[in-house]
Amino acid sequence: MAQNQNIMIVGGDGFCGWPTALHLSQLGHNITIVDNLSRRRIDEELGADSLTPIASVEQRLAAWKETTGHVIGFAKIDVAHEYESLVELMSMLRPDTIIHFGEQRAAPYSMKSVSQKRYTVDNNISGTHNLLAASVELGLDPHFVHLGTMGVYGYDDDGLEIPEGYLPVYVPGDDKQIMKRDILYPTNPGSVYHLTKSMDQLLFQFYAKNDRLRITDLHQGIVWGTQTEETKLDERLINRFDYDGDYGTVLNRFLMQAVVGHPLTVHGTGGQTRAFIHIQDTVKCLALAVANPPARDGKVAILNQMTETHSVRSLAQLIAKTSGARVAYVDNPRNEAAENDLRVSNRTFLSLGLNPITLAEGLLDETQQVAAKYARRCKRDMIPCVSTWTDNQRPGLVCQAGRAA
Repeated sequence: MAQNQNIMIVGGDGFCGWPTALHLSQLGHNITIVDNLSRRRIDEELGADSLTPIASVEQRLAAWKETTGHVIGFAKIDVAHEYESLVELMSMLRPDTIIHFGEQRAAPYSMKSVSQKRYTVDNNISGTHNLLAASVELGLDPHFVHLGTMGVYGYDDDGLEIPEGYLPVYVPGDDKQIMKRDILYPTNPGSVYHLTKSMDQLLFQFYAKNDRLRITDLHQGIVWGTQTEETKLDERLINRFDYDGDYGTVLNRFLMQAVVGHPLTVHGTGGQTRAFIHIQDTVKCLALAVANPPARDGKVAILNQMTETHSVRSLAQLIAKTSGARVAYVDNPRNEAAENDLRVSNRTFLSLGLNPITLAEGLLDETQQVAAKYARRCKRDMIPCVSTWTDNQRPGLVCQAGRAA
């Protein structure tokens, strides 16, 4: 594949999509963002805003051209519901690569009510299938790169190192011979959002097998940090910093809470161990995936996109130690194990040359500085988690600060 590709980025206005679009544009690729701007609409629905001020799409794209000379195209299309418009655009662009970020990405939001559950399934599954179906209908041969989640594996702490997507199993045959099969690692989704990512896997498996589409599915850990080298170039390019109870990821939430003097809200015992990755490594992993498409062999390439694991409790203790913030243990709104361990294989990205950024490298300070700069924009009533997993959790206040550390 030639170095300069024609790349369509679905969901390119979002938290991971925007910095990825800039990074790939800076590398010399021709980028077109396709987005229905639903993440901005959800902000309005929730009464929340990014802690960092987010310019309009038009202002963002103009700033990128002024700063670098690169042009990024934009099409406002809802890929889940505007199939004809999507087909028309893909027919014109004939993309070499399609990067798919265009899914509702928050587990708490997907569990908020029946309305959000239905929206998450409708948007995520329909959008994924429309992109795959359109590629086949048009006779295109794009490399399809999808941002999935480590959450499809679940967090049951069975002691195994989680492999990259596939599990070797050995099945006794009728002639008493043992046959080896590689199956998708059994999914164990913990929310409707994670359920849709699990369902995506079956769509990919079918289209890779039936139509020989080349598909890379990236199972990503929790993203922390805000800025990348490209988003730092101009304030109009700044990335999202979500801190609210639905969209704020745990480490960014802790850093923001420390800055504004709010207790660090740890759900349950804080023994939940999760995989993490810095946003700068996210865009590097996407670039590596684009540069290394899988063979057209009927098998989806599944890569674990993470760099380290930590328990929520240990993260809170780290932030409290450096900031002086108080840790408050609160009721857990999620239906999950109180404690788990987690071991994850990320050998492929390491073999491709990824040099991971870790929490120990000082970028926590950078993220905390971003939080401090825009702390005046914080809406404190958006901090508590009010989305719950089961009806019996709904009475009373779910996420108000409780036991102090």
